[in-house]
Amino acid sequence: MTPGWHTVFDALGIVVGLEAEARIARRLGGIVEVGGGDSDGATAACVRLIGRGVRSLISFGLAGGLHPSLRPGALVVPDVVLSQDGHWPTHPPLAARLGTVSGALYSGGAVLASAEAKEALYVRTGASAVDLESAAVAEAAARHALPFAVLRAVCDPASRSLPRAALVALDETGKIDGKAMMREIMRRPQDIAALMILGSDAARARRALVRRVRQIAATEA
Repeated sequence: MTPGWHTVFDALGIVVGLEAEARIARRLGGIVEVGGGDSDGATAACVRLIGRGVRSLISFGLAGGLHPSLRPGALVVPDVVLSQDGHWPTHPPLAARLGTVSGALYSGGAVLASAEAKEALYVRTGASAVDLESAAVAEAAARHALPFAVLRAVCDPASRSLPRAALVALDETGKIDGKAMMREIMRRPQDIAALMILGSDAARARRALVRRVRQIAATEA
């Protein structure tokens, strides 16, 4: 076992947005809670984890790309999480165990559905990726003086806008609401091609997370 691993991964709590992400994250060990993909759900997941005695927190799952060079499947391990409310440095030893640490991740607010909105946020903040949950996890970690880090894989790159059907598809349990998605597709059948591309990119991002988790587990052994 790599020196220091036990210290930073001891009693680990992992917050994810989707049930599909939870299945991958459980391979890291620790306790996994599904937040449903927004900041309120992530906060509630942290409350549950801290109530169960975890001693470190990880925000895990998919992210949107902001840096133009990041393609679907690119892994992001930020050294700082930014939001409109502040900034939170990640815990260096914990982040280093997750991958190559580099740059900032912006978190919170609404889903950035358009390529134009992503570009504007990148210009304003310099963050390489964006999600809805990591700032909430960072806040909870800071409030309880817990080590905190992020491991995310880019799903939608900076140049791609999201179809509306993808924005209504997720329910509060982190599962895909197939009925809501179908209703939106019936309203906008022209979005089917974009949904298929997004699904392919999401699968690529999940595979990247699986590979990285396997590498981490091999290092731990």
